[in-house]
Amino acid sequence: MLSSDERRNWRLLPRECYPKPLIFHDGRLAFKPTLTSSLIMFMWLPLGLFLGIFRVIFGVSLPFNASAPILAFSGTRSTVSWPQSSISSAENQKNQKNMLYVCNHRTLLDPLYISHTINKPLSTVTYSLSRIMEIISPIRTTRLTRDKDRDKKSMDKMLSEGNLVVCPEGTTCREPYLLRFSPLFAELTDDIVPVAVDVKVSMFYGTTASGQKWLDAFFHYMNPNPVYLVKILERLPTSQTCQKGGKSGVEVANYVQNEIGKSLGFGCTNLTRKDKYMILAGNEGVLITSK
Repeated sequence: MLSSDERRNWRLLPRECYPKPLIFHDGRLAFKPTLTSSLIMFMWLPLGLFLGIFRVIFGVSLPFNASAPILAFSGTRSTVSWPQSSISSAENQKNQKNMLYVCNHRTLLDPLYISHTINKPLSTVTYSLSRIMEIISPIRTTRLTRDKDRDKKSMDKMLSEGNLVVCPEGTTCREPYLLRFSPLFAELTDDIVPVAVDVKVSMFYGTTASGQKWLDAFFHYMNPNPVYLVKILERLPTSQTCQKGGKSGVEVANYVQNEIGKSLGFGCTNLTRKDKYMILAGNEGVLITSK
């Protein structure tokens, strides 16, 4: 047994002193469940449930001009930044068409906030978005199959019809790391804009590997003051593209991953979606439905 003197000398270990990196964890609680913090959570829960439902129904499902003031009034915040090299970046983004926005994946709400940031409609592709979120989503969504040829055709078609946002990590990652980016997006176009996304919550995580994914948005909006950070980065230079720059898809994907990682201060890893799900849920993260 440890003595009281030894316990008093306990302190939090800095991340750089960990024996090995701690990357994945699951669960909805975003705080250490001490007696005091747990009591505060249970006291907040009735109001949190109301806010979660209110924010999803009236904040997420409405067009941006109507939803933005509702979300802000209810306590949510968002921070937006544009490339420093262009004063009129926001206006330029509005005028560009058939652009591919590539972002890291923090929650299922990432495409929605990116659409709000550039203030124009976007389409997005998903793997495991629930039917409920598909129905109430104010932006167009298309399900992917994880079949490379079929998915490439679907994404190509959507991009030809307008602006598209993709999350090449393939799944959400709540830790300060980036999973390996799939190179499929790099083969679609050279008109690529990286977008760095981060989320700050104090009570509940809006992501899960082993829980009910259709509740992700509700849990995110049950937080007292959730914060979304969206950084629109510089458009990919021609030298770092596939068609005009002669780069391979993997090289482009790694470049975009590094640029997003640097902007957020996140570490870049070679771990994949499959690695994450095998660690957390004991499966490859693919939903198998019976026919």
